[in-house]
Amino acid sequence: MLTIPVQAISDSSVESLANVGSFAAISDPAERSAALFTEAAKVMTHPRCMNCHPAGDRPRQGDLRRPHQPPVVRGEDGFGLPALRCPVCHQQANFDPGRVPGDPVWHLAPGEMGWEGKTVGQICAQIKDPARNGGRSLDDIVHHVGTDHLVGWAWAPGAGRQPAPGTQAQAGTLLDEWVKTGAVCPNSNFGH
Repeated sequence: MLTIPVQAISDSSVESLANVGSFAAISDPAERSAALFTEAAKVMTHPRCMNCHPAGDRPRQGDLRRPHQPPVVRGEDGFGLPALRCPVCHQQANFDPGRVPGDPVWHLAPGEMGWEGKTVGQICAQIKDPARNGGRSLDDIVHHVGTDHLVGWAWAPGAGRQPAPGTQAQAGTLLDEWVKTGAVCPNSNFGH
């Protein structure tokens, strides 16, 4: 008989994302839009995303979001300082024997995209603002989350790491529908 540890049952790796149709019963378009973003934010607030969207210049690592070891910093371009660039350790793919994650363009999100310590509503407002989202349009954000290879790493993080909830396609679809319904942020007044 297979015994599943209690921790594995509550693992966020088994957490899924609701599909877009799950929000059809919300008749108020603004409330539906905010609910769609809140669902997508399960991904954005997961350690796989938050670790690379730190409030400061030092990334976090692991499910517990500890400060990165060795102590590296963002650098001007998000790829680290000249003496210790991210690709020195983070190669083209995950190196599971060493538990080192990898991607061909491993780097931190732009400093203006730091989410650490922010509410879902604050992250939403930041994502909508090109001055604080890396100069992206809302369609660019949908594409970035839904198809970008580095973002996709969050669902294939390698041994010993919990993947982000759902799938990359689901997260992109939720954000696409959020945009189509007015891109309303959670904690908005909804016109009431």
